Amino acid sequence: MIGRRGLFCSLVTIVFVIHTHVQALTLDGEYLQGSLIRGTLVPGATLFLNDQRVDVSEQGHFVFGFSRDDKLTHLLKWQLPGEKTWSEKTLNIQKRAYRIQRIDGLDQNKVTPPSEVLARIRNDAQRVRRARSEVSTMRGFTDSFIWPSDGVITGVYGSQRILNGKPSRPHFGIDLAASTGTPVVAPASGVVTLADPDLYYSGATLIIDHGLGVFSTFLHLDSFAVGVGETVSQGQKIGEVGSSGRSTGPHLDWRINWKSVRLDPALLVPERDGLDYSASSRPSQDR
Repeated sequence: MIGRRGLFCSLVTIVFVIHTHVQALTLDGEYLQGSLIRGTLVPGATLFLNDQRVDVSEQGHFVFGFSRDDKLTHLLKWQLPGEKTWSEKTLNIQKRAYRIQRIDGLDQNKVTPPSEVLARIRNDAQRVRRARSEVSTMRGFTDSFIWPSDGVITGVYGSQRILNGKPSRPHFGIDLAASTGTPVVAPASGVVTLADPDLYYSGATLIIDHGLGVFSTFLHLDSFAVGVGETVSQGQKIGEVGSSGRSTGPHLDWRINWKSVRLDPALLVPERDGLDYSASSRPSQDR
């Protein structure tokens, strides 16, 4: 088994500090596709990633992320309060390789959902988007994230299937196979923004807002232990593993978003036996 530390020996957690007078900007994270970057800046400062405004909290915390297939060069630009000049830093991130599986000869009805459920699928997607639409002042994103459940890792971020020659949507979570009823806990503190027992694809689905656009989503649950609007602490039980929705067996599918950007949860938690980082997270040799 290849560990993340061995794989990312040149990509160990980066802490970048620039001193301007007595103030500093810090960046903490791994510079690669799918990664979440957390940092601090002078409260009241203005910050942009490329052309996108990045929210800075009253305490000076901020966060942003890179998507699965994001470009490899980004520009971070910031202005301290009361100053006219801008500071800049170019961020060069690593390209990743993802696991691709080709399956042919499938019944087309198994590949494309029937027309009578399309309206329901669209409505489900709108509800999920609304649950992730707020940029709150919660500070759970600053926590050192923990694994939300026990189980065998059976699916990884970024993997994709080619079904009957047609690429399916990449998998944006990490799957933990476990017995129905296995506890699921909050990987970081936050507030519950969705607890729907029956979405078409994901079944019983729960979303936690960790603040500044960072959200955890938990799919295929059997039951909830918390409800919408409830504040949860790290490690608190929020539900139980199940097989609801379009699932072939009991497991937890855990996902992380920064706003609309889908991130790799495995990069936020300690290394774990059973996760082959060579297949799920390694930088590609293609430059």
